[in-house]
Amino acid sequence: MPTNPIAPFLRLCSILAVIFFAAIAPAQQSDAVPPGYSTSVTGGIHDFDFYAGAWTVQSRGLKARNAGSRDWKEFSSVICVTPYLSGGANVSQMYSPASGSAGLTLRTFDLAKQQWSVHYISGKTGQLDQGVFGGFDGAQGKFFGLDEDNGQPIKVRVLWTQVDHDHVHWEQAFSYDNRTWEVNWISDMTRASPSTTCAGGQPKR
Repeated sequence: MPTNPIAPFLRLCSILAVIFFAAIAPAQQSDAVPPGYSTSVTGGIHDFDFYAGAWTVQSRGLKARNAGSRDWKEFSSVICVTPYLSGGANVSQMYSPASGSAGLTLRTFDLAKQQWSVHYISGKTGQLDQGVFGGFDGAQGKFFGLDEDNGQPIKVRVLWTQVDHDHVHWEQAFSYDNRTWEVNWISDMTRASPSTTCAGGQPKR
């Protein structure tokens, strides 16, 4: 039976194709990102003008992250927000009377990039996290970044929604697999009176 003269060529092409896709697979996997993830989201210098003042907060957080848990812990806190640099920076301080926990968030606006960077400092450790970056488009704010959770690299998403002048919805999600998001923290904020809630820009205790 006659031999197909192009058969060796086709076999060679098949082998080269397998080698090629095997070689690029790790690169494709490492470049994967969960839906919507982007560190190039921009905003405006007055994005957080609405946030200045005092807020009472009702929050809930997952008791166990990255475990398929739907068991939430709930608590309340107060937040006092002080703007600086004509709106280009602000500091918010949080205090939870029930747990005695406290934290501070620093937000700064990069004029060249037209982008906010947001960093949280835990009252327990005094450590600055790696931060999230982004901005607002109207009443919606989107912020993304890289961090670690229990030693595992994660991607972070923080979403803001200005419901109205006196109400704000905030949520945080982590991605452990670069494919899906797990929402692990939700806060609903209501505007409060700074004179009764804050003293010198800090929550009253």
